[in-house]
Amino acid sequence: MAAEYPLAQIMMKTTSVQPYLFFNGRCEEALAFYGTALGAQLDFLMRYQESPEPMPPSRLPAGFENKVMHATFHIGGTTLMASDGCEEGVRFEGFSLSLALPTEAEVNRAFTALDDGGKVGMPLTKTFWSPRFGMVTDRFGVGWMVTVAA
Repeated sequence: MAAEYPLAQIMMKTTSVQPYLFFNGRCEEALAFYGTALGAQLDFLMRYQESPEPMPPSRLPAGFENKVMHATFHIGGTTLMASDGCEEGVRFEGFSLSLALPTEAEVNRAFTALDDGGKVGMPLTKTFWSPRFGMVTDRFGVGWMVTVAA
């Protein structure tokens, strides 16, 4: 495929895809939770009131001035971005974040932490691709697939 599309070869070297999660007013709580549950490290955080340009009138919900406009954090070697957003409701549908950890003990710990206030979709079990795999939706509605790294 890449031979047919030379631009694809260039883009593959410079393009990245990163999850951007919107928490509808609970971003700071989510960042603290992921710090405790998964060892997430906060790299950058800007509140709406700190923006160099004001939001358009009526775009920002009342009381969101001190909410998170943009945050960048990482879990292991993966960078994620997050915000409180400006929309009604949280909708994490049609995807899950896949978390690969080096040992079964780490998978057990992370899965249990993510399940605190969440909901198990598939209990941890042995599968043909991993000695330990499970699916859980955390308290914020984010789906996770937790597995031992191959």
